[in-house]
Amino acid sequence: MVEGLIGKKIGMTQGFDGKGNIYPVTVIKAGPCTVIQKKTTDKDGYSSLQLALVEEKGPRKPKKPAVGHFKKSGAPVMKVLREVRFSDNESIKEGDQILVDIFQPGEKVHVTGTSKGKGFAGVVKRHHFRGGGGSHGSMFHRAPGSIGASSYPSRVVKGMRMGGHMGADRVTVKNLVVVEADKENNLLMVKGAIPGAGGGYLLIRKESFNPRTS
Repeated sequence: MVEGLIGKKIGMTQGFDGKGNIYPVTVIKAGPCTVIQKKTTDKDGYSSLQLALVEEKGPRKPKKPAVGHFKKSGAPVMKVLREVRFSDNESIKEGDQILVDIFQPGEKVHVTGTSKGKGFAGVVKRHHFRGGGGSHGSMFHRAPGSIGASSYPSRVVKGMRMGGHMGADRVTVKNLVVVEADKENNLLMVKGAIPGAGGGYLLIRKESFNPRTS
């Protein structure tokens, strides 16, 4: 069993359950993905597949090492590579394609992506600080306050919540339910929201996959 697939976020829509209630749905272009490299337990110590997302346009000027790496599988150089687990007993070889039909409606998946970047943000926006008074000349509206003592330890301790770069982090949303898997159009629809903006790359993995028992 192949654990996951590379995808691209398209956008959001909505669906209706049997009682007429509305729920959010995220549409993902999942695959097709080409197997570029196969790793086995006997040779590498674990079993996995290196997948590449098939897109209309590849890298404009691929590097020589990448050309040689992709040449082994007989596939052209592609932009996005990810590694996913799979069971050794499957007859999958380099150059094969993995499609969205590995997912079934009703099963749960974990989706990993990169959250939207917000640039530099202060403590009120980044860490939800309350801030100071808004009137009576407080002069302390959105400041962070004390960040450490002067005598001891005479430094700012690690992990202090301060202003800084916000967003653009690797985020995983777990246990999203698959609503539909459209094999003809390579579309996967999941219930709920996923990280990142439209066009962002994603890694979709099966919730039930366990490489020790599969």
